Amino acid sequence: MVKLPIKDCCRDNWTWNRNDKSHEVRLIGSRAKVVKFHPNWSNGTAGIRGNRSLNNGRHYWEIKISQRVFGTSMMFGVGTKRARLHIDAFINLLGEDDQSWGLSHKGTLWHNGEWTQYTKPFRENEPVVIGMLFDWYKGTLTYFKDGVNLGVAFSGINHVTDDLYPIVCSTAAKTEMTLGVRLRTFQSLQDRCRAVILTATRPTTVNIDVLPLPKLIKNFIKAGVTS
Repeated sequence: MVKLPIKDCCRDNWTWNRNDKSHEVRLIGSRAKVVKFHPNWSNGTAGIRGNRSLNNGRHYWEIKISQRVFGTSMMFGVGTKRARLHIDAFINLLGEDDQSWGLSHKGTLWHNGEWTQYTKPFRENEPVVIGMLFDWYKGTLTYFKDGVNLGVAFSGINHVTDDLYPIVCSTAAKTEMTLGVRLRTFQSLQDRCRAVILTATRPTTVNIDVLPLPKLIKNFIKAGVTS
């Protein structure tokens, strides 16, 4: 993992949403962290959304992309619930309209149907790790490539009134992306205390149930158990 791009933070536990994805997306493993696009062949663009919104706070997460880097567009970014996750065409799906913001493996940024060159195209057929830092307070989305900060890509994102979610998509057959480290800033003193408890005890949802605590507190602690 790169040097932490946010301070005063804790590990997060969101993952990909099994019920909010293209039919051309498969999730591998019980923790829903590995995404496989177009498992047989590709005739379009497929995407998947995270299972929790990123509104409020600062969030950092990494996507590990397998060596199959090729095709029209492999993309990483954020979008609302209204950003579509499938089309039977090869396009830059993230950023096709005003509902999403995305970076393509071709090095271009897309939003509202317009693009700008942001970085060099990724080398084809070489694995790469993409990090994303979303600062809700500043309204910015910054990308990292193999630990190198590429600079602010988008600004003004916090003007959106809808919830925003992590999204990835791909046009290329049999490509895989794995969700890596996830971090977020603390949301409250209660949240900070939970992080200390989880760090000190490394509990599971099973042994939390046997703690002599009120049910509401146990549920709050369990919600912070990392996947």
